[in-house]
Amino acid sequence: MENTSENRKNGYDIEGVGSVQIADEIVAVIAGLAATEVEGVNKMYGNITNEIVSKLGMKKLSKGVKISIQDETVSVDLKLVLDYGVNIAKVSEEVQDRVKSAIETMTGLTVSEVNIRIAGIQTE
Repeated sequence: MENTSENRKNGYDIEGVGSVQIADEIVAVIAGLAATEVEGVNKMYGNITNEIVSKLGMKKLSKGVKISIQDETVSVDLKLVLDYGVNIAKVSEEVQDRVKSAIETMTGLTVSEVNIRIAGIQTE
């Protein structure tokens, strides 16, 4: 089930303590922040609505991120704008590693795949 706009929650139980529920939006924000920390990633690529919102000064931290969560397994699709001159394969691999690690460390969910689409190159 794909979801980035609703606040559907996925969770798990901690024996003897209770349950933990994580909104899909939070997983998307974690992925977006981890991706933009990689050197060579200029920004996440969003749709026209996200671009208008960001021009108004509001920042949507999950733009360019689409997640799908089944049970406790996450699939991530990212749209990135990279800096001109970077090694696309190397930057993409680093993004995949960082996003997978961040989501698994922070949420306890398992990441099955991190798919990357290079949507642009920033020349400035």
